[in-house]
Amino acid sequence: MKKLLALILLATLAPLGAAAPEKPLDDAAIRAYLDQMHGQPGMMNVPRADGEFLHDFILEHNYQRVLEVGTSNGYSAIWMGMALRRTGGKLTTLEIDPERAALARENFQKTGLTEIIELREGDALKLIPTLEGPFDLVFIDAWKEDYLRYFEMVFPKVRPGGAIVAHNVISHGRDMQDFLQAVQNHPELDTRIDRRSSAGLSISLKRLKKD
Repeated sequence: MKKLLALILLATLAPLGAAAPEKPLDDAAIRAYLDQMHGQPGMMNVPRADGEFLHDFILEHNYQRVLEVGTSNGYSAIWMGMALRRTGGKLTTLEIDPERAALARENFQKTGLTEIIELREGDALKLIPTLEGPFDLVFIDAWKEDYLRYFEMVFPKVRPGGAIVAHNVISHGRDMQDFLQAVQNHPELDTRIDRRSSAGLSISLKRLKKD
């Protein structure tokens, strides 16, 4: 019954690529929209299982300030935005490609999450230094060879008890060996590799400081 209601709500949306006024959608309708979004050609989306993980991880830890490096069409950002709507939080997401950024903004509007998600367009290596922390969670899913550089920039901005999550650590592990060695051997991080999808996630929790 819930799935049927979600499909009915989804039918009220304009087709992907068409303009549509923003209106609040419940989680069931957003999940149905996400299923449609995942088929947009030329996008680099996380698998649904990884999107669901990000959503649940934010709720589990009650995270409120989140940074995403690499937006694409906004698929993973919407998963996180749904969770942040419940925790009272906000997401800042960074995208270098103008066409993908425009598509992401359209998707945020159609799902009613523009008040939750702020998209900043430009090179993350230049934008990250301008962002003020602390962040509860940083999700990295951009140029793989630059993961270590992203990590070094965001680590000081993550609060103790927060986390840095990186995507494609299995599927593109060869391209980020320096990053993986850094997070797995860092004295202030507890890192594990999640294999729920073939892409793989590294999940690095920043240890709480001892009194």
